[in-house]
Amino acid sequence: MSKVIAIANQKGGVGKTTTAINLAASLAHLGQECLLIDMDPQGNTTSGLGINKNNLEKNIYNVLIDEIALEDILQGTAMDWLDIAPATIDLSGAEIDLVNIPDREKKLKFALERFQKVYKYIIIDCPPSLGLLTINSLIAADTVLIPMQCEFFALEGLGQLSKTIFALMQSYNLDLEGVLFTMFDSRTNIAGQVVEEVKKFFKEKVYETKIPRTIKFAEAPSFGKPVLIYDPSGKGTQAYVDLAKEFLTKQM
Repeated sequence: MSKVIAIANQKGGVGKTTTAINLAASLAHLGQECLLIDMDPQGNTTSGLGINKNNLEKNIYNVLIDEIALEDILQGTAMDWLDIAPATIDLSGAEIDLVNIPDREKKLKFALERFQKVYKYIIIDCPPSLGLLTINSLIAADTVLIPMQCEFFALEGLGQLSKTIFALMQSYNLDLEGVLFTMFDSRTNIAGQVVEEVKKFFKEKVYETKIPRTIKFAEAPSFGKPVLIYDPSGKGTQAYVDLAKEFLTKQM
């Protein structure tokens, strides 16, 4: 059985897609067969792994709306052990198209239940909202990983975020995989304050690995590569490999 992890945060710009791409690539690098599902209509995970969205005849929209088999849309990537279920702008219409469909919140879950190929881990990149696409992702997942930016506004919204997370976990029978700090800069006081406050809420669920700020994260997607390939010896690459190792340790 695959373990399904949704990477979600209702706030945009927190490193969600960067984490989806680079955690999946790092797990693949460590020999774990992974599938990455792009559930964000922006399709940044898709293009960030070098897939030309203009050349795709089918994508995750067709799985949700037309009930095409998930196997029929999969694309390989530059990484061994890593495939992707891509998204295009078509997915932006899914929120409306799903409204009148029975069991609309469970379409991705049903697709995964019919899915024949077995991956060790399936990682879902959710949109930065709590609409039907994110709800589909959370219902299909076993656990949720929350990326959190180390800045004042993250601290300001922490109480609401914690309520949202626990409500989602209760509603969708989810476990919390963990909270991951992104864009971390140890030179700033606020970074340390955010870490301490978040640990008060989430305790042992906070990942020790912190993802640093680096321009390489912004550059790599424009080349259609995970940072592990784009900048093999960089600090961002090492951080995501460390995260993957910590993640695997938690699965034992």
